[in-house]
Amino acid sequence: MQAKFKKSYRFAFRTALYIAVFSTLLMSVFLYFYLIFKWYYPLLFSICIFSFAFIIIQFNVERFIYKRVKKIYDDLTLLESVNLSKGPITTDMQTLTQEIDKFAKDKKIEIETLKVREEYRKEFLGNVSHELKTPLFTVQGYILTLLDGAMDDKNIREKYLERASKGIERLGYIIKDLDMITKLEVGDLSLNMEVFNIVELVENVFDMLEMKAHKKKITLTFDREYLNPISVKADKERIQQVLANLMVNSIKYGSEKGTTEVSVENLIKNKVIVRVTDNGEGIAKDHIPRLFERFYRVDKSGSRKEGGSGLGLSIVKHIIEAHEEKIYVESQYGVGSEFSFTLEKAK
Repeated sequence: MQAKFKKSYRFAFRTALYIAVFSTLLMSVFLYFYLIFKWYYPLLFSICIFSFAFIIIQFNVERFIYKRVKKIYDDLTLLESVNLSKGPITTDMQTLTQEIDKFAKDKKIEIETLKVREEYRKEFLGNVSHELKTPLFTVQGYILTLLDGAMDDKNIREKYLERASKGIERLGYIIKDLDMITKLEVGDLSLNMEVFNIVELVENVFDMLEMKAHKKKITLTFDREYLNPISVKADKERIQQVLANLMVNSIKYGSEKGTTEVSVENLIKNKVIVRVTDNGEGIAKDHIPRLFERFYRVDKSGSRKEGGSGLGLSIVKHIIEAHEEKIYVESQYGVGSEFSFTLEKAK
């Protein structure tokens, strides 16, 4: 499609005016000395010179400068500059300079964003590879050992098959969680919104995790006694998953004989905030901004002794955002952590 050309006459007008004024003054001096000076001679001469100079200069701007300006626009269009390709081509150098400066700044921001995303992509792929190959190689090692002759020993056979089963179970967790995150990100996971008592749901999660907490002698408790139900509107199953993930993390990284405390408070007229607080090891400040990234580990040693898929907090964040709510984290290293999220209060 032929680009629209927006003419600019300022350059030709100013240049022609300068030439006309200078030529008229020069001609006036010449006529004065030859004693044939009339008042209308300089005026007619000025008009003629100005008109001639303006036409010639403007013609050259359109013919020569326009070609070079159009070449700049064409080059920028190849780089998919939306703003420049939509607007008319102008021979005004100031406007062109402003547009190119804006284009350069936008591209710089875009390049920096792409670099950050590329680093994240590389790190994510490395994490996925590590998370999958660890249980996979474990299962492979046990099976190969059994095939090499250990199968004949009943005790070893049962022990290795149990360990291989745990490795396969871990792979299943990772794949299931990855599938859920993908659905949440593309908006393919529908929410079953219903009204329920959030206090009762927290009590159910306490019961679910009682044995896990008992192993580390961690107490699961409310901040106070809730005599009346607190009704919220959300996907009950997904919110239970959020609470379970947050409490499991609290138990994993909590101090032995510590506490995991849950509170439900009114935030504003139509919102409540649910807080999960522990007195565990806490999280350093530099880790907090990346805490909800997939497979991001605060413990860089790569230890997997606590199990899990490494996707729990990322799933929590996506579920809360799917409800169009907010999730927050506050932590002090060596003191403890608090994760909180908002929910809509039922009318």
